[in-house]
Amino acid sequence: MPAVSFQNVSKTYTTARGAFQALRSVSFDIEPGEFFGLLGPNGAGKTTLISILAGLSRATEGRVTVLGHDVQSDYAAARRQLGVVPQELVFDPFFNVREALRIQSGYFGVRHNDDWIDELLAGLGLADKANANMRQLSGGMKRRVLIAQALVHKPPVIVLDEPTAGVDVELRQTLWQFVSGLNKRLGSTVLLTTHYLEEAEALCTRIAMLKQGEVVALESTSSLLARSSSQVLRFKTDTALPADLAALARVTGRVVQLPADDALAVERTLARLREAGLTPQDIEIRKPDLEDVFLALTGSNPAVQEVAA
Repeated sequence: MPAVSFQNVSKTYTTARGAFQALRSVSFDIEPGEFFGLLGPNGAGKTTLISILAGLSRATEGRVTVLGHDVQSDYAAARRQLGVVPQELVFDPFFNVREALRIQSGYFGVRHNDDWIDELLAGLGLADKANANMRQLSGGMKRRVLIAQALVHKPPVIVLDEPTAGVDVELRQTLWQFVSGLNKRLGSTVLLTTHYLEEAEALCTRIAMLKQGEVVALESTSSLLARSSSQVLRFKTDTALPADLAALARVTGRVVQLPADDALAVERTLARLREAGLTPQDIEIRKPDLEDVFLALTGSNPAVQEVAA
């Protein structure tokens, strides 16, 4: 039985401008114990799909189940199996951290849960904030409490919707260490959406990519990375590229990436840079990473065109 199953899920919104289809017949299963990534650009339908899974929105068509429980017809049982960390910071300003976690336990009928609450507080770096009012916490600390609330009833399926958006490196490391431990130690199923693709590459064993509400890739992370046989020439520069190279490049700040199919292509590129009076720094040749593959599948990335073929 899949931990989560999306079966031909479509979602259409009706607006003043007409109908907008956010999801188009999305189908895939997530197996128990998987660390699964759901990726896509803004507006691809990721949050819509998670909202349907969590029971916050209804699918126009299709069916979603959590460990066999339909999220609509058997919603109470389905929601007990889920722990959802939303994008937004939502908190009750009238309680301290420990009280908030005890109340969340009560929502799921879990009593005498202090031992697990203590473990959550310690694992997420909240032990010294247990008696602090939620209003007194920084944004990063509030995010940690949201994660603890999602895990307080020990759900077998954990849904993390952009959990590290706008947070510091320490929280990211703490979160991934703790959640990876749950995945390995308890066999928890994890569904992650993130724009930090290095996180998805490091953590997820399998990935689905959405584009305009449709699944454009559904493979193991290693298979996705192996889809491009080309390499990438990467370097830094403070000078604008000549137009012919700029048309092929992916530029992030000072970092430039260009196709590097073979040694001859690399030499031609370096010669062209010299002709333009440009001196590249920190030159390296490497294999494409998940960000390269993602851009090729969901956008336009000339440096790894083979992936999209």
